[in-house]
Parts: sequence; structure tokens; C-alpha cells
Amino acid sequence: MAEDMNTRNAGQQHGGGTNQQPAQQNQGGQQAMQAGARQKEGQERTLLPPVDVVEDANGITLYADLPGVSRDKLSLHLETDSLTIEGTVALDVPQDMQSSHADVTLPRYRRVFTLSKELDAEQASAELKNGVLTLRIPKAQHAQPRRIEVKVA
Repeated sequence: MAEDMNTRNAGQQHGGGTNQQPAQQNQGGQQAMQAGARQKEGQERTLLPPVDVVEDANGITLYADLPGVSRDKLSLHLETDSLTIEGTVALDVPQDMQSSHADVTLPRYRRVFTLSKELDAEQASAELKNGVLTLRIPKAQHAQPRRIEVKVA
């Protein structure tokens, strides 16, 4: 499985010194969030969710961190050779409160992957639990490992 976009949010920086002013720390945090964001012409900015892909003999399991995304705000588009994960962050903040700091400042996640021809997109299954998407895509029958019995003549 290859990815059409960067695997990790490259260039993220963590505020380090104790002598920095809060405005400078906030600005550094915003720059780190923007480093993970992608903008295409005509599209709004989106976050790249961190993803782990684990392959075994029977297929792949993809784990994507999507904090703040509910099941009804998550969209998975799985085609023969591509997978698109999109989600909208829906964090409830009471009207009489105002956020002074936010780890997630962009409202959408989006990630696109190119799938191997060995995977069977028709048999995929997905679960969203505690902000983590678990997507299982098994290998197609022709790509499954098999044991060949040898007969003694």
C-alpha cells in the first residue's frame, strides 16, 4: 500500500524553551499544525491524520487517529486501487465558553492511499472507537498464502 501524501506530518516542532512568550509558543503550535495540513487549489485545508499500517499474511490493518470525528462525520471511499479517509471534527464547546488553546485548529482530516491489486476491497471492514479508525482489508483469494500438499509416488 503506497501513500499519495506524506506518511507523517513532517516538520512539526514542539515548543521547548521556558523563556518563550505565550504568543510565540502559540505561533509555533499553529505552524506545526499547518505543516501537517495540505491545501489544493479549490479545496479547504485539511489535517493529515497519523496512520499505522500493519500487514500480515491475510491482509492489512490500518489504524488512523481521528480525534473529534464521530461515525456520522466519517467518510471512507474504497475503490479498486485507492482509499480515501475523510472526517470532520465536531467538538462541542458550550456557547458561554471560549477556547484559549486548541490542539486541532483545522476542522477536517483527509488522507489518500493507493492500494495494492492483491487486496480485496469488497471484503473490507471498519470500526471507529475512541477516535481511532481500524480498517481491515483482506488479501484477495488469489494472493492468500496456501499450502500445497505433496503426494508421495
